[in-house]
Amino acid sequence: MSSVSITGPAPYIYSSTRMRVRKAKLIGHDEYMRMLNMSLPEITRSIEEKEYKAEIDELASSFSGLDLVEVALSWNLAKEFQNVLGIMPGLIKKFTASYLQHWDIYNVLTILRGKTQGVSAGKIKEVLIPAGSLDRVALDRLLAEDSPERIVEALSSWSLYPVLEREFPAAMEKGTFGDLENELFKAFYRYILKQTASGVKGGKPFRDYLKLEIDLLNIKTVVRLYKGGVREDVRMLMVEGGSFSVDELIRLASSESMEEILEGIRKRYPEGPIGELMDSADKSMPLHEMENALTRVMLDQMDRISKRYAFSICPTLVYLMRKRYEVANLRAIARGKESGLPGEKIAEFLVV
Repeated sequence: MSSVSITGPAPYIYSSTRMRVRKAKLIGHDEYMRMLNMSLPEITRSIEEKEYKAEIDELASSFSGLDLVEVALSWNLAKEFQNVLGIMPGLIKKFTASYLQHWDIYNVLTILRGKTQGVSAGKIKEVLIPAGSLDRVALDRLLAEDSPERIVEALSSWSLYPVLEREFPAAMEKGTFGDLENELFKAFYRYILKQTASGVKGGKPFRDYLKLEIDLLNIKTVVRLYKGGVREDVRMLMVEGGSFSVDELIRLASSESMEEILEGIRKRYPEGPIGELMDSADKSMPLHEMENALTRVMLDQMDRISKRYAFSICPTLVYLMRKRYEVANLRAIARGKESGLPGEKIAEFLVV
């Protein structure tokens, strides 16, 4: 096969190299620490000098202060994800498009929650990330609907509509979308894992990456349940497809101590970043610190997978994930500054 073919090696090398270049431009630890000592206007100017200039300039006439930062970050993230999708070759593009559909879940739930709480369409739109299969036009149509029920009806052609239709009535009755969110993400992971199960070229690194992501998602859920004092059967909260079986996760969630949970995780991950975290974790560590630590080790472990599969979808997924957390960090800093929190308190919520 020719090296210039869309499915040949050259496009894969090109796309992986582009992702590493993009990753190298992301904001580093020292820069975040400097931002913690800035005012909100100074932070806005700082990010305008980086990859967010186009959005800041375009939106400055319509927004100011925290709103300007929030909307610029959302627009930049969506634009960047779509740009990345545009340069992906062959199967990497297919896998990436499937993976980005998790933003559809985020957007649909954000719209439903906003509508049920009486939030204006304009305010909801500010925090949407049109990076999945539901583009800006589709999301605008949903925002124009006058009730949550009409929004659900308008999503009849969405790939996850059967789950939405099944779970929506109970969500409205309970007044919370938590169970609906769990079921949507479980269906999402089943769908993309199925794409990797047929022996298709490039499927194994994608599957390894997804299994790790599912493991860390479930571990976070187990820790959150323990910290929250929840001990009953939590089967419905667990996502299938990772290294842990659902029964193993249920046993972890019913542990009598944090040490027992950490030991159970350590048995599955005796080495590497996750095992090292389990060795060093403090049982009294606040929930947000534990979750951030788990996110950091997940990113480190994903970097290792990316290096093992240098010319696969993994460099793309690593970049997309780290870009997502760059935006989350900037948003946390901006919100913290707006709320008058001291820099050291804001730093506790950053993933760096």
